[in-house]
Parts: sequence; structure tokens; C-alpha cells
Amino acid sequence: MNVIRFSDLCAQGKVAGQRVFIRADLNVPQDSAGAITEDTRIRASLPCIRLALDAGAAVMVTSHLGRPTEGAFKPEDSLAPVARRLGELLGGAYAQGVPLVANWVDGVQVAPGQLVLLENCRLNPGEKKNDDALARKLGVLCDIFVHDAFGTAHRAEATTYGIAQYAPIACAGPLLAAEIDAITKALATPKRPLVAIVAGSKVSTKLSILQSLAKNVDQLIVGGGIANTFMLAAGLNIGKSLAEPGLVGEAKAVMDAMKARSEAQGDAGIAVPIPTDVVCAKTFAADAPATVKAATDVQDDDLILDIGPETAQRLAQQLKRAGTIVWNGPVGVFEFAAFENGTRVIAQAIAESDAFSIAGGGDTLAAIAKYGIEGQIGYISTGGGAFLEVLEGKTLPAFEILERRAQDAAQG
Repeated sequence: MNVIRFSDLCAQGKVAGQRVFIRADLNVPQDSAGAITEDTRIRASLPCIRLALDAGAAVMVTSHLGRPTEGAFKPEDSLAPVARRLGELLGGAYAQGVPLVANWVDGVQVAPGQLVLLENCRLNPGEKKNDDALARKLGVLCDIFVHDAFGTAHRAEATTYGIAQYAPIACAGPLLAAEIDAITKALATPKRPLVAIVAGSKVSTKLSILQSLAKNVDQLIVGGGIANTFMLAAGLNIGKSLAEPGLVGEAKAVMDAMKARSEAQGDAGIAVPIPTDVVCAKTFAADAPATVKAATDVQDDDLILDIGPETAQRLAQQLKRAGTIVWNGPVGVFEFAAFENGTRVIAQAIAESDAFSIAGGGDTLAAIAKYGIEGQIGYISTGGGAFLEVLEGKTLPAFEILERRAQDAAQG
């Protein structure tokens, strides 16, 4: 994917003295008092901000926070806590907090070498619908627009898409560029075999992803409630486990597509692996007694809460032979100690594999953190919905407009 990269502009000396507008993702979790409880997204945005400041730009940064009502400011919608934390992380002149600017659409005062944080962009009327008049105003604010918020890349909003249409230069920040590179390596030009793990509670939320991956991957592993629906499609009893019986036909179609490719290529490993053993309980609770059973022995009052150890080890061996691994979702209720073995074994296998791995999704990131394998994953995606849409084969709006602007620039 050919986009202009902000790091290249900096290296070429084209940023000094320029007004740089950075769309970051600073949408961090807060407690009831408004205190930030986890600041990973702020930390992830620092390289782009520092790059711009070091290059001598006049730097403006904005982000959304929560789900505010456009045009109706409330204190809990403010980026003030983010401004304080960002300042603490940057230190120096900003140690007491980055200046926060409200009502900024019609103009921002910022000098080269200085940084301001622009108040919650979703307070601006027309932001979510990408109002053209708003987008044009945003484009006038800057000389260079930098998109560095992959988590918003699947939305065509005024600060993610519209401004990119009208800013003199539109480019990808280091965080977004890293996502582009990782996605390209994992999906566009993967080292084979390409293995995808798709897990979660419902097939319905990931059906189109499963259908798309079934056409491209060499191994499709399903887990969680999704696996239960596939077990139903395979004719197995799943008791009272979470599943979607109405989508058994769709699950079977995915299985048949993978089986057909398996037969055509003479590789039995391509078929969707159905668990041969599972971990069951009678109730959904952390202290519920766990029982390992053959998948054919599940009773009507059983809840399947994890894959069994035999299945986990078989899948682990397949993952260790992979060339590329895409991981979205834990394969069991890993939050409960009695039902975490499957996810832990899978996580460790990915960590130990020589494959390039890319992982995304909130629950997946939580599992990675729980098992301490952050340094052994090839790339950890910061986008939830955006990551899923990439897996689905969709072209993200942010990628489309940045690629188009790069083409326009190349053509003069």
C-alpha cells in the first residue's frame, strides 16, 4: 500500500515550521471520577507527537473520547485528563499538562515547536457524518494532516477522512504506518501456511470475516461460542452452551469451503478443526467444577467453556508449523482459571512459533498481557473494529484516502 509517511517528510526536512494536525486515538478508559485507568493509547501516540515537535512543527493533536453528543459539551467529555497525562509523559515544558484548546474549528494559535491538544473532536457538529463544510475548515487549519489513529481507520469522519481530502498534504503517522506494514505482511503477502484464529461469543458478529478468511487462509481455527456453533454444524451435542443454532448452515458452508480446498490441494490440514475434547461445567462461574470430556460425551446440561487439552495440543502443533498467524479472540473463558488452559496453550504456541504473528481485539490483547507474551508477538494491533474489517477484506476509508492522496502527489 503506497501512502505518504510522516517519518519520511520529517527525514526530508519538509516539516519544520509547518502546521501539523495529528489525528490520534487517545480514547482511554476512565473511572467514575474521570481518572485515566489505562494509558496505552496515549503512550502509543507519543512517537508521532515527538517526531513532529523534534522536526520543528507547530503541532495540533486531537482525538475522540467516549461518545459525546455533538454540540453539547459536558465536563466528562473533555480531554482535560488526557492533556494532563500526555504532559506528564512528554515532560519538560509540558510536565504540568499540554494546553487544551476548545472551540478550535475556526482557527488555532500555535507556534513552531509548540504543541496544543484540541478538545474532543466528536463535540464538533458534523464530525461523525463527515460534514463537508466542517472537513474544509479542518483542512485549512494545517499544512500537513497526519492520521495516526488506526482504531478509527474504519470510520469516514471529518477528522479521519474529510480533513485528508482538503489538507495540502495527508500522510500516515508511525503508528498507522506500522499497522499498514503488519497487515500487508500478514494478509497481502503472507509466508505460508497462513493460520487464522477467530474466536468470540457469536458467529453472527464475525460471519463475514470467517467467510472471507476461508477463501485465503491455509488453516482456520475457531474458538469460544463460535466453535460451539461449528460443533453443532458437525453434528455434535453442545448441551446448553452458548451458540447460534440459526447460523449452523452458514458455519457448515465455511467448513465445506475449507474442506473443498483441502481436498483440491491434498492437504487435510486445511479443514476447520473441530474440538475432539472440551472442558465443561454445569454453571457459568469462576468456581464451577471443570470437567474434561470427549466432544462426543457432552451432556444436555453441560456448558462448554474451553477446548480440551488434547485439542489444545493438536492446535498448538499446527501453530508452531505456521508461517503467518492472525489471532483474534481467546478460545475459552480465559478469565476463569479453570477454563483458561486452551487460550494459554494457544498463546504460548504462538509465542514460540517462528511465524510472523499479528493479533488484535480487546480480549486478545488482554490474553496476551495475562500470559506475558507481548514481546513474542510480531505485531499487536491497536484497532478493534478496524482490525476486524481488515480481516473481513474491506478497504478501510483511512487507507483509501491516504493512498489516493499519495497518488495525487506522485502525479504532481
